[in-house]
Amino acid sequence: MKNTRALSLLFIANSISGFAQGISMLAIPWYFTSIINQPGTFGVMYAIVTFLTIFWSLYSGTLIDRYPRKNIFLFTSLGGGLVLGSVALYGFTHGETPLGLVMLVFATTMFVYNIHYPTLYAFGQELTEKVNYRKVNSLIEIIGQSTNMIAGAIAAILLSGTDADNMFNLLGLKIQLPFAIERWKLHEIFLMDAITYAVAICLIIFIKYIPTVDLKVDKDTILKRMKMGFSFLKERPALFLFGICSYTIFVILLIEIHFLLPMYVDNHLQEAGDVYSSSEVYYTLGALTIGLVLNKLLQNVNEVKAIIFNMILTTAVMVLCTFTKSVGIFFFVSFVMGITNSGSRIMRVTYLFNQVPNNIMGRASSVFHVINILMRTAMILLFSLPFFAEGSNVRWAYFISGIFVLIFVFPIISNYRKLVSGDA
Repeated sequence: MKNTRALSLLFIANSISGFAQGISMLAIPWYFTSIINQPGTFGVMYAIVTFLTIFWSLYSGTLIDRYPRKNIFLFTSLGGGLVLGSVALYGFTHGETPLGLVMLVFATTMFVYNIHYPTLYAFGQELTEKVNYRKVNSLIEIIGQSTNMIAGAIAAILLSGTDADNMFNLLGLKIQLPFAIERWKLHEIFLMDAITYAVAICLIIFIKYIPTVDLKVDKDTILKRMKMGFSFLKERPALFLFGICSYTIFVILLIEIHFLLPMYVDNHLQEAGDVYSSSEVYYTLGALTIGLVLNKLLQNVNEVKAIIFNMILTTAVMVLCTFTKSVGIFFFVSFVMGITNSGSRIMRVTYLFNQVPNNIMGRASSVFHVINILMRTAMILLFSLPFFAEGSNVRWAYFISGIFVLIFVFPIISNYRKLVSGDA
C-alpha cells in the first residue's frame, strides 16, 4: 500500500483531536438535559445549527474537490482550536460558561465534523489504491471508534466524578480509584479539546504523500460545481436514491447521540451521567467489532445487501428500546447501533467510491449531506416538542426513529438489481 506513513500520521492526528471532541459532544447535551434541565432549548438550537450546516455542506464539498485535503485539515483544526481555546479562556476568567458560548462550541464542532469526515474519506481515497478502499475505510472506522471508546470512558468519569468512596460506574461495573476525581466543568473540557487541536496541527504539517490518482483541479464557480454534482446523480437515479436511503441510520444516530440519548437516560432510565457516557463505550465496542471483522465476515457479501440487513436490524433494536426499561438492554442496543452504523458507513462509502470518480466525490457527498441535514432538522424539531421531554415519552422518539429507517429500506430493495449490477 502506498503512502503508509502519510496514512499513519493522518490516523494519529484524527484520533488525538477526535478524543477531546468526543468528550465535548457528550458533555454539552448532558449539561442541557441533566444539569440545567433545558432539553427543549437545546433541541431548538440543535435544529437551527443543523439547518445552517446545509450551506456549509454545500460549500465544504466544493472545497474538498478544489483544495489539497491536507490544507483543509490544517485550517479546520486551527479554526476549531481557536474557538474552543477562546471559550475555555472566558470560562476560566469568569468562572462559568454562558449558554451562548456553549452552543458556539457545539456549533463549531458540528461545522468541523461536516467538512472533517468527508475530507478524511476523500483523503483516504486519494492516498490509497482502489483495491485497498475497503481496507482503508475499515481502518478509519477502527481507529476512530477506538478513540471514541476511550473518550466515552473518560467522559464517564469527568461528567460525574467519583462518589464519596472514590467509586465510579463504567459499563455497568463499579470501579474504585485510589483517589477522588471532581466533576469537570465545561470550560476545562473545552481547554483539553483546544490543546488536542494544536497537537493535531503539528502532526498534519508533517504529512507528505504522492496521490495515487491525478486530481484535476476544477476552477469553476461553486454554483456550477454544485450543478455538476446534481447532474451526475440525476443521471444515475438508483445511485442517487441509494445515497439518500443508506444514510438514514446515520441520520437517526446523530439525533440519538446528541439529543435523545441524554433524555432517555435521565428521564426514562433515571440514571446518571456515567450510564450515559458508558453507552458511548458500548457503541464504540460494536463499531470496533464490525470494523475488525468486516473484511472477513462480508468478503462474499455485496455492500448493498449488507446495508439492507443493517437497516432492518437498526429498526429492530430501536423498537426494543421503546418497550423496555433496562440499563442492560440499553447497553445492548448501543452495542448493536455501533455495529449497524459503522458497518453501513464502511459499506456505503466503499460502494460510492467504486461508483463516483474522485474529483466528483466531494460534490456528490454535498448533495447527500444537504438531504441528510434536512431530514435531521425536521426530526430534531419534532422531538423538541414538550411531549417527548415529559416522563418516559422520549421512548416514542426511538420508535419513530426505527420506523423512519424501515421506510427507507424499501427503495433500496426495489433497486437492488440495478445497484448490484453497477447500472445505478
